[in-house]
Amino acid sequence: MLRSLGIGDVARRTGRSVHTIRWYEAQGLMPGVARDHGGRRVYAEHHIGWLNLMERLRFTGMPIAQLRDYTALVRQGSATLKERRALLAAHQARVLDNIARWTEALALIDAKVEFYDQWVANGKRPAVEPDRRGGSTKTRGR
Repeated sequence: MLRSLGIGDVARRTGRSVHTIRWYEAQGLMPGVARDHGGRRVYAEHHIGWLNLMERLRFTGMPIAQLRDYTALVRQGSATLKERRALLAAHQARVLDNIARWTEALALIDAKVEFYDQWVANGKRPAVEPDRRGGSTKTRGR
């Protein structure tokens, strides 16, 4: 038998606020939330995983409209498996591209931190300064 969960249970289990959980539901991003005889929301175990997925997709930049599209596809059942996969694969490609760009940016930040560490440690400005790609150049003044 499936154990029903109240919104407080879901909040405790996910570390999200009741307000946040209600927001996801209001946005149409929590399929299958039932109500009990008193009108209170009743969640199931699968809502925990669903909420985690929705938040991670948002965190990685998926627009709310696309989250709604994905949720609508899920509600339509297994006939939409290919469409769901395509939507997630396109998002995956965008995330990988962002990771590559962030990795490049981090290399420059790492090089700049090292540049300043050397300057502070030696008391004089190093002759070689990182360029935009994280390499080195002889330019000054950044």
